[in-house]
Amino acid sequence: LGLLLVFRTNSAYQRFAEGRKIWETIINSSRDLYRMIMLYEKEIGMDKRRRVQKLLATFPYLLRHRIRPNLVMHRLDDSQFERDPGNSLLLYQDQGVKEDDEEAAALAQTEEATGHSRRKQRRPLFWVDKRTLPWRLFPSDDGALEKCARAQNRPLWICDRIAQELRTVPDGPEFTNRERCILISHVDKLSHCIGGAERIHQTVVPLNYARHTLRALTVWLFSLPFVLVKDLKLLTGPVVFVMSWLLFGVFEVSCAIEDPFQGTLRLSILCDTIRRDVLGDEHIRSTAFRLKSGLKSSSKTYTTGPTDGSQNATTITKSGLDSSFE
Repeated sequence: LGLLLVFRTNSAYQRFAEGRKIWETIINSSRDLYRMIMLYEKEIGMDKRRRVQKLLATFPYLLRHRIRPNLVMHRLDDSQFERDPGNSLLLYQDQGVKEDDEEAAALAQTEEATGHSRRKQRRPLFWVDKRTLPWRLFPSDDGALEKCARAQNRPLWICDRIAQELRTVPDGPEFTNRERCILISHVDKLSHCIGGAERIHQTVVPLNYARHTLRALTVWLFSLPFVLVKDLKLLTGPVVFVMSWLLFGVFEVSCAIEDPFQGTLRLSILCDTIRRDVLGDEHIRSTAFRLKSGLKSSSKTYTTGPTDGSQNATTITKSGLDSSFE
């Protein structure tokens, strides 16, 4: 019984820790990508840089909506919420399919067996307020909001659009394929995080193992009073109650953290952190990339070798941090 509980708890905690590492990678990659586009703002262009910033700020919100049931969407046929047609956006719910979905598995098997294309199922239509996050962050000059809303995987669409924006940056003396590949590599890390988050969310712990652990725990606790009543007498009831509370608590903890995206991790705080680092604190953080212009670096001249004016004397000029030594 101890092996069953420990193995389940450890595997659940590993999923929890891996989920937090995935979001740590998202935060670090977003900050690194923002730093790079600010360093090459002159080559990228201010308009393109702003579009990349806004798309980058929307990425964590759209990923959270994909791996966690969206709470900001309302069904179109739900009369409980009043919809403003001028400020609402119609879209389908973007939610990853779990591996134990029998309906999705049957459709995939039918398509493999018959060779016919997948039939379009009638999915419920939802609406969101375009004035809320993350929809108000989208660039408004290229229709990215409507195009992303029609995508089946919205965070992946964001990665594709950012990569395309960076690919179209023209070459220059200070911006070559090396800088372009470095920028796109950060986008690749964000795309890999989508797959990592989907793997944790869509891959559930085997149901047979969970049921066997629960049955073994129930049988053991049910037979425990018959062993303790001879020695504990009237204290058997309280002792069994405490033991049941402890062991069932361990089992429930493992069930709660096996999918850390369903409330165990505060994803809203992590999304807000990325938005503030990338877009919210732009005016303050951008001052780090602006050096004072017109500063002249001091230069010093050194003479090495013989000091008697012979031809073997060498003159070295040091300007700022660049120096030559002979």
